Amino acid sequence: MQKSIYSVENTLLCEMLKRARLNNNMTQSQLSKRLDKPQSFVAKIERGERRLDVIEFISLVQAVEQSPSEFLQDYIEELNRPK
Repeated sequence: MQKSIYSVENTLLCEMLKRARLNNNMTQSQLSKRLDKPQSFVAKIERGERRLDVIEFISLVQAVEQSPSEFLQDYIEELNRPK
């Protein structure tokens, strides 16, 4: 696996995180307030300019009212879906 913020895996994760936020009808500002982070934190993640650690991932997914384990399962399924 490529260790880059520009990897296919990271791009997919960023897209799915953004989709989860939008599906919850949240702006980046609203999400950033829930996370007690600046709006630029969310923007950089969604643009793929910043990687998340596990703790940040869990906090972010829970802030958009999803289960981290279910989100991760969906991510793995989408990652393994034939192109």
